[in-house]
Amino acid sequence: MASKLKKIKSAGRFGARYGKRVKSKLIAVETKQRIKQKCPFCEKTGVKRVSKGIWQCKKCGKKFAHDAYYIK
Repeated sequence: MASKLKKIKSAGRFGARYGKRVKSKLIAVETKQRIKQKCPFCEKTGVKRVSKGIWQCKKCGKKFAHDAYYIK
């Protein structure tokens, strides 16, 4: 049972519900959202998502609004 949860990464919290296709789409969004993005102000990698649409750069300290899940 534990080996199946490893294959679906963070979507393993849903167990046997919702189907593989939905969980794989969720994994794609969550992996993009959790990586550090490039700051539009200082151009360095260090922006993390604070909440939905709110981002904060760890390098320059700017907090700004942008897309909900990842910066394009």
